[in-house]
Amino acid sequence: MASTDDPARTHAESGEQHRDTPADLPSFAVQLRRLNGELNRVVHGFAAGQGLHATDVQALAAILDADEPLTPGRLREHLGLTSGAVTACLDRLERAGHVHRSRESADRRVVHLHYPPAAKAAARAFFRPLAAATESTRAQFSEAELAVVLRFLTTLSQELTELRAPGR
Repeated sequence: MASTDDPARTHAESGEQHRDTPADLPSFAVQLRRLNGELNRVVHGFAAGQGLHATDVQALAAILDADEPLTPGRLREHLGLTSGAVTACLDRLERAGHVHRSRESADRRVVHLHYPPAAKAAARAFFRPLAAATESTRAQFSEAELAVVLRFLTTLSQELTELRAPGR
């Protein structure tokens, strides 16, 4: 792990000199936009290679990250789409083998969405370079620094989720 004592430490992997940068709002905004742009390029590459829309990949991420199986209604709320748009998205995902619907509860009207293991394996293979870049970057920070970064990202995600709340 890299030392945090030297503000102009060198990272052997990149050969770049990293200096402390201002932690003001404009600096965060620039870096978040750049990160978002790079992640969007990766997501769009996966979507194009699978014959999907970028929204379909967002749906897959929501299904994968859910604590319990999502229903189409909860996915609709999460994505902010109409019922018809979610149905079209799920139809594409199901045709491509990325999702399957099941009726597992006592109430047969309730549909649960699942991300099949084979589809997860295909996504994992595509996103392996992103995972490697993430791990390479993580290795440049101490556990304490990573804990702060993770807390920041978690808190920012929660704040953004609250912006979607009804009445805001």
